[in-house]
Amino acid sequence: MNKLIINGNLVRDIDLQFTPGTGNAVLKNTIASRRKFKDKNTNQYESDFIPFTAFGKNAEFIANNFIKGQGIQLECRMQSGTYEKDGIKHYAQEAIVENIEFWGSKGKSSEQSMPTDMFNGGFEEDITPVDDGDMPF
Repeated sequence: MNKLIINGNLVRDIDLQFTPGTGNAVLKNTIASRRKFKDKNTNQYESDFIPFTAFGKNAEFIANNFIKGQGIQLECRMQSGTYEKDGIKHYAQEAIVENIEFWGSKGKSSEQSMPTDMFNGGFEEDITPVDDGDMPF
């Protein structure tokens, strides 16, 4: 089973894109998820920054209901891929969104919590990550 549930906050402004030709919605962003324990040296919580991609209705739902900094819960599957840049093969992993829920404070929507089971299984395709400047390598 390939299942990942992430609670955290959106790191960047929402940038909903549409694929050329088909016009399918695609949204790439990052979620900052705070770790459970504090760092022993600094006594501060550390966060993990996890890139994710949403397709179709899932992408549109996030774009219409969330803003940068807002809490969100994502149910995802991990997907790995490769891409070539300057003749060097790179490996990447990202979370592919399958379900979304509100988490934490309210954002654009007046609903406090709304499961989005109706948005399960949005547009999916085999993807190869594209380096849009956010790849860590």
